[in-house]
Amino acid sequence: MALRCLIVDDSDHFKEAARLLLEADGIAVVGTASTSAGALRRFRELRPDLVLVDIDLGEESGFDVVLRLCAEAGRHRPSIILISTYDEQDFAEMIASSPAVAFLSKARLSGRAIGEIIRKANA
Repeated sequence: MALRCLIVDDSDHFKEAARLLLEADGIAVVGTASTSAGALRRFRELRPDLVLVDIDLGEESGFDVVLRLCAEAGRHRPSIILISTYDEQDFAEMIASSPAVAFLSKARLSGRAIGEIIRKANA
């Protein structure tokens, strides 16, 4: 069964490109959101297995979105991966203290990279 993914990003262009890429790799993108409120609403509706959250959501912080999603999920937490065009080192301390399972550069986004992250997180 394919992973069910929610993408949280303020770029419509990126969300569509990511959806096409991930679906070609066998990951079902079941929804998208652009804001923290939208992310929480879609998360409640869809209960995805995987959530990709952009670190920079314009006026909002992806780190805050991750905290809200984790609080909402309780024990049934999906795999949450932070994504960004910025270098991981720019946010290393914040990423390390985040409950997200990992960081993935948007340039490296693929079903294979996500699969590797989830396997490591569940090992």
